[in-house]
Amino acid sequence: MTFNLTPEQLLAGVGVLLALLWVWRAGARRARAAADAARAGARLLSLFGRVVFTAGLIVGVQWIVITHPATSKWLLLAVLGLPALFASYALTRALTVTTLDTPRRRGRGRR
Repeated sequence: MTFNLTPEQLLAGVGVLLALLWVWRAGARRARAAADAARAGARLLSLFGRVVFTAGLIVGVQWIVITHPATSKWLLLAVLGLPALFASYALTRALTVTTLDTPRRRGRGRR
């Protein structure tokens, strides 16, 4: 079985193959961008969860010490002061940009 293809048909076939390759690569790029966006959203949600958990833990410990009267003023000061330090640390970390999400480059050469 032999095929008799004209140059126009051969050129059209190559064009279709190139179009399919272009669509496939565009879909892969779109999927990678969606995955990066989802990863960034999950990172933010994870940070929010850790901050809320820490705040709940701090409030719980303070509530226990305040409702059960302690004989020592130093204990009350420690229970109110130390969590304030932890809270300020957590807030500083939450509000500080520590990484830059830059697009990946192919190769390791310099620009």
